[in-house]
Amino acid sequence: MKVLDLQCAHKHVFEGWFASETDFQDQHGRGLVECPVCGNATIVKMLSAPRLNFGNERELIQPSQEVARPSVTAQSLHATWMEVARLVVANTDDVGDQFAEEARRIHYGEAEERGIRGKASRDETASLIEEGIAVMPLGLPEFLKGPIQ
Repeated sequence: MKVLDLQCAHKHVFEGWFASETDFQDQHGRGLVECPVCGNATIVKMLSAPRLNFGNERELIQPSQEVARPSVTAQSLHATWMEVARLVVANTDDVGDQFAEEARRIHYGEAEERGIRGKASRDETASLIEEGIAVMPLGLPEFLKGPIQ
């Protein structure tokens, strides 16, 4: 098994697991390797250190010396972000380019209150915030905007 650190053109870093270097090259050459965050297929291999096991490191650490370490990695952050993005898509209505208008209608009680997502310019977003309408930019990859599997 070959585990590679990869990066897309948008600088998202992620791991790819392949049967061999040849398998990676074959899949990459056919455009099958994509960023799990944005779906971009322009992928480069990053430098990575091999993992070497020289026995059980825990034998060298006394129980009283052990320190709890958070297991936050770039991979886990990306996975968490993807889960949040999926939840947003599953629990909001896509109003497209009408986002600012629909957000105002909801805020002023002219439309039913519900979660929405869509597109708004920077100026529209700033205007909504000035009016006291809570909005949050969330760049969603195109592949997440389709049906949830």
